[in-house]
Amino acid sequence: MKYRKLGKSSLSMSELTLGGMSLPTDPTATTEMMEYAASEGINWIDTADLYEQGANEERIGNALNSFTNDFHVATKVGNRFQAGKEGWTWNPDPTWIRQAVENSLTRLQREVIDLYQLHGGTKEDSWDDIIETFERLKEKGLIREYGISSIRPNVIYPYFEKSSAVSIMMQYSALDRRPEMVFPFLNNHQIGLLVRGGQAKGLLTDQGLPKLQKVKNYGDYSNEELEHLVAHMHKNLDNLGAVSLHQILREEPVTSVVIGSSKMDQLKDSIKNYHTRVTQQSIDHLLEILPTQLYKEHTD
Repeated sequence: MKYRKLGKSSLSMSELTLGGMSLPTDPTATTEMMEYAASEGINWIDTADLYEQGANEERIGNALNSFTNDFHVATKVGNRFQAGKEGWTWNPDPTWIRQAVENSLTRLQREVIDLYQLHGGTKEDSWDDIIETFERLKEKGLIREYGISSIRPNVIYPYFEKSSAVSIMMQYSALDRRPEMVFPFLNNHQIGLLVRGGQAKGLLTDQGLPKLQKVKNYGDYSNEELEHLVAHMHKNLDNLGAVSLHQILREEPVTSVVIGSSKMDQLKDSIKNYHTRVTQQSIDHLLEILPTQLYKEHTD
């Protein structure tokens, strides 16, 4: 496993990050998968207070205490929920953030959160107050670094121009190339990119054709376009899962790819793809098949 520095921070991050959201609800299975990930050199896990209304953080916290590991933890805040009730509300209020970080620390059984991410955002939010709150949490030693999870250019640009945040999480894959329009900005500001959705709901794996029967729409593609593209990729590319993963990792702003796995074999398959040798020619061919895209919303 190779490691990269997270943006302009001093944190070292494995090129694969274990995604917490998809981990099994069985505590033993979660611990086993985390142990395996650690044995393969993965040193980060990503979660959020919203996932399972905090139960995901609790299970990860218990697992971290059950085996020797060097895991760093990233979690998120901003979507407020009430235990036992469905749904949530967007709430980036500083008072809530200060309360939520304490809740996450308790559930994770940590004294400090390595990376605390705002879980969304709109251009109407009180950004000066939000940024100041994250800065105070960092000064108090409750978090090491902070970032944001967003795909909105009209949030991304002002957020990083005003703050000392080091990372952004975005959905990105060869099937969703919209983030490429903000890559130059991320590079110029030394922002580390954490990629989610890199497998495009499984369409960019070796099981893409069977997955196509369950995924009826993706992004702005029509069903007909999606069927044509997935079929074309599988016909013309071997080891699509490996090629699509390495395509992401070769993009300059990318620090790590968050791999969501609900079963051990899925985790092992992702790690196998990571270690599979892929040529630049294969990556170029993949990008030739799939069109570049631009964000059509949240740009003003």
